[in-house]
Amino acid sequence: MLLNALKHRSYLDITGENRLLSNERLEFLGDAALNLIVSEHFFQSQSTEDEGTLTVAKSTIVSGSVLAEQAKKLSLGEYLLLSENEERSGGRDRDSILEDAFEALIGAIYIDGGLLPARKFVERFLLEDTGSILAEKSHKNYKSLLQEHAQSRGGNPPAYRVLEETGPDHNKRFFVEVRLNGEVIGTGIGRTKKEAEQKAAEEGLKGGDV
Repeated sequence: MLLNALKHRSYLDITGENRLLSNERLEFLGDAALNLIVSEHFFQSQSTEDEGTLTVAKSTIVSGSVLAEQAKKLSLGEYLLLSENEERSGGRDRDSILEDAFEALIGAIYIDGGLLPARKFVERFLLEDTGSILAEKSHKNYKSLLQEHAQSRGGNPPAYRVLEETGPDHNKRFFVEVRLNGEVIGTGIGRTKKEAEQKAAEEGLKGGDV
């Protein structure tokens, strides 16, 4: 089960195994268990907060950047089963692969021992210092947070629109606005459309109009 959790799909090119024997199924299960454990943690520890605040906190803790960082602290990348091509391309340090492996490991623990050991693992390696994680701006996916916050309050999903695109290809600037229920709640400027949308979403969250 542990080897299965560490087996990236690229490794199957070497072994010739069925694609179902990669860690992706365990990742699916681990993701569900992780969301339950983290949601329960904030439900119990932040008893005075509403569902919108709890949703934002949970979304940040289970974000890809946070999970990848915790996987690196565990040196999980050293133990991954990868193809040579994937390894040469930096797969052992790639956040998306590490995030998936961390979730697959939780899934393996859950299958092996149930929810209690899975909860103990998450508490030890993810929930011991949620305060500093939540305070770290780089972990926040503002687009995801804004969408979840809006949905938790029964609203429509945010809509983004590029207002202007300037500059040559190597030095572009994107000007983006985000609307919620037809109202502009934030704007952002970035070198990429994604960066501008993130900044617009951040402004929208700070505005408190969701």
